[in-house]
Amino acid sequence: MTPDRKPVRKAVLPVAGLGTRMLPATKAVPKEMLPLLDKPMIQYAVEECHASGIEEVIFVTGPGKSAIEAHFTADPALEALLKQRGRHKDADAIRLLSRIVRVSFARQEKPLGLGHAVLCAKSLVGREPFVVLLPDVFLLGTRPATAHLIEAYAESAGSVVAVESVPPERISQCGIVAVEEDSPRGHLFRV
Repeated sequence: MTPDRKPVRKAVLPVAGLGTRMLPATKAVPKEMLPLLDKPMIQYAVEECHASGIEEVIFVTGPGKSAIEAHFTADPALEALLKQRGRHKDADAIRLLSRIVRVSFARQEKPLGLGHAVLCAKSLVGREPFVVLLPDVFLLGTRPATAHLIEAYAESAGSVVAVESVPPERISQCGIVAVEEDSPRGHLFRV
């Protein structure tokens, strides 16, 4: 990383969407709070941030998303009840949720898209580099995808974005980039 570039320590997680593609399950429960195995989807994203060196997660929420804030906020009464019932492991897990990273919340009052959601976090991000994670996208690997992005940022002269190849029939559903064919770095391409 060049000396004048700050390290990436913040992540923005836009979670203000209405989850309409997953109705009726998301009518009363935010899609990010739907369980995947034993925890909500959004928790995997926060754990990936932590594993990638992120220190602060900024959630951009909207109306009806209070469950997300409650999930990552300390709950001493619940911890005490669990300990009283001998469920120390569960109490520790609940406490860890509020301590894994610092969390902040920004509000997107109207669903005006992903770019606007990221803009809503501007005052909390400040002039620092940051990563944007979509908590309903899962990428499996031996190392978190966010860590790869942060490493690519450190190697590059600008912003980076992770992309994937899509078959022609999906092009109309995706944002598309054109890249230079030859890359001196193998995994980094100029868009």
